Amino acid sequence: MFAGAVAISFRKGSRWHGTAGNVFVASMLVMATFASWLAYMKHQSNNVFGGILTIYMVATAWATARRRDGETGVLDWLGFLFALLVGGLSIFHGFLKMAGREPVDPGVYPFMQLFMGSIILLAAIGDLRMLLRGISGKRRIARHLWRMCFGWFIATGSFFLGQQQVFPAWLRGSPALLVPALLPLALLIFWMIRVRFTGAYKGMSTPRAGQASLLRT
Repeated sequence: MFAGAVAISFRKGSRWHGTAGNVFVASMLVMATFASWLAYMKHQSNNVFGGILTIYMVATAWATARRRDGETGVLDWLGFLFALLVGGLSIFHGFLKMAGREPVDPGVYPFMQLFMGSIILLAAIGDLRMLLRGISGKRRIARHLWRMCFGWFIATGSFFLGQQQVFPAWLRGSPALLVPALLPLALLIFWMIRVRFTGAYKGMSTPRAGQASLLRT
């Protein structure tokens, strides 16, 4: 979470932004891998898919920044199939739970399952469009930004809202925890508007080793 905050704070495309972004990606992949394994050991299927979703979001965001315009690979097809399957299943089971036809897991709200499923399906649509038409310019930067920020949101939301037992008793349940939890979503909206609808985007630099973002401000 700290590396994500540092990366979003530096000038996009700078050396420090790229370094912090790489640290963020590595730490998120390690965290999500261990989280999925622990969830599997505890038979928590929702958390297993949550960890895999985090890996998908962060890995595809990183790959988008590293590659050149229009470049794709077999892993992009695998990512698309994963997002399509998981997104469809999440929405399907979310509706079943809202209709009372499936038991609701403790701590898992049907609305959140529908929300996450919709986000994953949007990601799948973006994958398919990239695979069929290619991606470049503003759309490539926007893809990198929203996936990184959403992966960051999964981390902040899981910690500040899902692990409140680690906070002092007087802070648990406080609306103040919503601020750091939802901050990545607010920054996601800000950067998407700035990149797609303002003159902040000037061009795209060539990817270099060790540099995880291409946005110039």
